[in-house]
Amino acid sequence: MTRLSKITFFLICATVVMSTLAYGTVHQPVIALFYLSVTAMVLLWAADCFYSGAVRVSRSPLQIPIALLGIYAIIQTVPFGTFTDPSGVSGIPRTISYDPYSTQMTAVQILVLCLFFAISLTCLDSSTRLRRMVTLITVFGFIYAFYAILQSVLSPGKIYGIYAVPYTTPFGSFVNRHDFAAIIEMTVSIPLGMWFSGAVTRDKKLLYGVAIALMGAALLSSGSRGGLVAFVSEIIVLVIVTTRAKGARNIVLKAGLSFLLVAAAIGGAVFVGGDTSLTRLSGDTSSRDITSNRAVIWSATVKMIANNLPLGSGVGAYEQAFTRYDPLSGAQRVEQAHNDYLQILADAGIVGLVIGGLFLFWFIREGRRNTGVSNTFRRGVAAGAFAGCFAILVHSVFDFMLHITAISVMFLTLLAMLVASGRKYDDDIDEFDGASPRRSASVTPFSRRTNRHSSDGPT
Repeated sequence: MTRLSKITFFLICATVVMSTLAYGTVHQPVIALFYLSVTAMVLLWAADCFYSGAVRVSRSPLQIPIALLGIYAIIQTVPFGTFTDPSGVSGIPRTISYDPYSTQMTAVQILVLCLFFAISLTCLDSSTRLRRMVTLITVFGFIYAFYAILQSVLSPGKIYGIYAVPYTTPFGSFVNRHDFAAIIEMTVSIPLGMWFSGAVTRDKKLLYGVAIALMGAALLSSGSRGGLVAFVSEIIVLVIVTTRAKGARNIVLKAGLSFLLVAAAIGGAVFVGGDTSLTRLSGDTSSRDITSNRAVIWSATVKMIANNLPLGSGVGAYEQAFTRYDPLSGAQRVEQAHNDYLQILADAGIVGLVIGGLFLFWFIREGRRNTGVSNTFRRGVAAGAFAGCFAILVHSVFDFMLHITAISVMFLTLLAMLVASGRKYDDDIDEFDGASPRRSASVTPFSRRTNRHSSDGPT
C-alpha cells in the first residue's frame, strides 16, 4: 500500500461519514465539497498510478449502468432543432429533457458518484482495508443511532439543536426521517451479516448485539414505515443467503436470533417512546398532502411514463414534467415520484428500464457469487453488504432513496464492499476454519513495465 493510496482510502472513509452528518449532503455548498473530495480522490489515484507505473482499475460490471445513466442524461440535454412556445417565444432548443439545466446537474451528480464508486472499488484492495471499513460502518452506525435517539428526546424539532425544520419530521441529521432510516438500514446490515454468517468471535458477540439492537431501535423510533418494511426484508434476505443447504435446524436458530434482535429493537423503541414505525402502521396511511400521498403521485407518474416513451422526460426533470399531469394544478410542489422505479421510467423511459435491468442483474449475480465464498469473514461482509443494498432497493419502492447524496454514497460503499468480498488477498485471515479464498481480485493493473505487471495489483 502506497502513501497516496492510504490517503485516498482515508478520504473515502471520511466522505462516507461526513456526507451523512452534513444534513445528508443535499445543500449546494456541501455538494460542492463532495465534488471536491471526489476530485481529490481521482487526482491521488492518478498520481499513485503514475509513480507506481501501473493504472489500477476495477473490472466490476456494476460500474457500467451508473456510467450509462449519466451519459444518457447528457444526451437528453443535446438540442435537436428549435420550437416556438405557445406564448410566442421562438428559438427554444428542442431537447428530450423538459428541463435541460436540471438534467445537466443530475448528470454531473451521477458521474461524480460513478467516479467515487470506481475509486472505492480500486482502494478496497486488501482484507485489512475491508476490515477497517466494516469497523468504521459498525461503529459509526452505533454512535449515530445513539445520538439520533438522544436528539429525538431532547430536541425533536431541531437538527443538532440548531437547525429548526418546521414543516417536516427530522431525525438524526436528516430533514426527512425516511432518509435516516435508509442510512441505518445500511449501517446495521454489516454487523447483521457478520453475525448471521458466524464471522463474529465469541468475545465480540455482545458488542455486535448491542450495536444491532440500538440501530434497530433508532430505525423504529424514526417512524418510517418504509424503513420498517426494508429492515424486515433485510433480515429475511440474510436468513436466506446464510442458510443455503445447511438444514432446517440452522434456519430455525437464525429465525430465533432474528426474533430476538427485532424484539430488542422494538423494546428500545418503546422505551424511547414517541411516534414509531409500529404505531404509524396502525394509523391512517392516506394523506391530504399531495407531496406525501403516493397514490396520487404514482397515478400521475404512470400517465407521464406513457406519454413520454420511449426516451423519457429527462433525468432530474421530474418536477417540471409533473406539472403537466398534476391533478391539483400546482397546489402543492412535487419534486420526486416517491418510487425510484417509476421515476427512472418517467425520467429515462425504455433506456432507463434497460439500464436498471442491467444493474439488478449484475447486482444479484454478484450477491449470489460472493455470499458463497469459503472465507468466513468475507462471506459475512458479502451477506451484510448484499442485504443492506437490497433493503435500499425495497425502500425505494416507497421513497426517493437514491436521490439523496449521502444515501447514494453509503449504498455505493456497500456495493464496493460486496465486490471486494469476492476477491482473494494475501492478508486473508479466517479465525474460524482457515479456508482459502475462492477467486482472484477484479482490480486490474495495466503496467507500463511488463516486469511490474504481476506485483503491482492486489492479490
